[in-house]
Amino acid sequence: MKNMQEIHLESDKELIENGQLVIDGLDHLNNKFSGKKVLITGAAGFLGTQLAYYFDCLNNSNLLEKPISVYLWDNFIRGYPDWVEIFKTKENFFIQKKDIIIDSDYPEVNFIIHAASIASPIFYRKYPIETIFSNITGLKNLLDFSVNNNSIESVLFFSTSEIYGDPDSKNIPTKETYRGNVSCTGPRACYDESKRLGETLCVNYHNIHKVPVKIARPFNNYGPGLKLSDRRVIPDFFRDIINNENIVLLSDGSATRTFCYISDAIEGYLRILLSDHNGESFNIGREFPEISMLELANKSIEVSKKPLDVEYKKSKDVEYLSDNPLRRCPNIDKAKKLLNFNPKISLLDGLNRTYNYYLSNINTEEL
Repeated sequence: MKNMQEIHLESDKELIENGQLVIDGLDHLNNKFSGKKVLITGAAGFLGTQLAYYFDCLNNSNLLEKPISVYLWDNFIRGYPDWVEIFKTKENFFIQKKDIIIDSDYPEVNFIIHAASIASPIFYRKYPIETIFSNITGLKNLLDFSVNNNSIESVLFFSTSEIYGDPDSKNIPTKETYRGNVSCTGPRACYDESKRLGETLCVNYHNIHKVPVKIARPFNNYGPGLKLSDRRVIPDFFRDIINNENIVLLSDGSATRTFCYISDAIEGYLRILLSDHNGESFNIGREFPEISMLELANKSIEVSKKPLDVEYKKSKDVEYLSDNPLRRCPNIDKAKKLLNFNPKISLLDGLNRTYNYYLSNINTEEL
């Protein structure tokens, strides 16, 4: 029987491949990290995981004159991913259990990537207060640390496309200038509204204190590293498929989304971090295809090549569909023009990569 480290080294393959895709996409921008120190909050989450692998791949390349030192902070509220044990043995990586709401003994770093937040609706509704304080108090602590701190070159705050709420059709694809149609008290409000206030904090800390902070608005990221237990739509569909069960839709399947593969998304976020567009927000996602949940379910089955179908059931959670946007699709013209952001991985390619990752990791508890 293989031990945990042997299993995990096999499961690294797709995450390492994605790290290399990010390196290739950033090209000469990678050099800006040479000899720098980076703090990633929420390091055990989906985005934090792929960021850690990117920096590890970059340290293992021959592109940098000096290695990057990476501080990985997380409160591990959802447990310890297996990869954390592997990274504990890596030079230039420093993993610490920290609660950014309480802990403020920050290392002296050059870049801060604030990814500490629960992003899955199932879980942020389970931990609404923790979600709010992570997005507000934790962010304020990091911004206070950055005031008059000459070591800080850039701070990146992960906001969300959820700040737009449920846009009307004339605002789809949605630009950064759209002000949103959001409930401030609904079941999703703990996430949406705290991210909106987080953006307000960022802009004012930049305007008043000149903190070099930027804002990313992610649109539906997916790919290797996103746990099957995360309860977002693509892992949910593939979990059913891997269990040889029909995909279960808890809606009529008409809601539409676009999906951005993780390596493209991480490249976009790092382009924001390394830019000089302080106090600004950027949509990061794909503009097409805008696909319905029913179409996505059928495409997922197609990728698996299994003789399965789609079933419709009503959720036992009476608030499951409350304030759930009918459509979500970004306008990324700003990121294209100012950041040279150009996502490359098609939905079909991304789904294949993701499904293969789940198949190769079927025996690990991380799924």
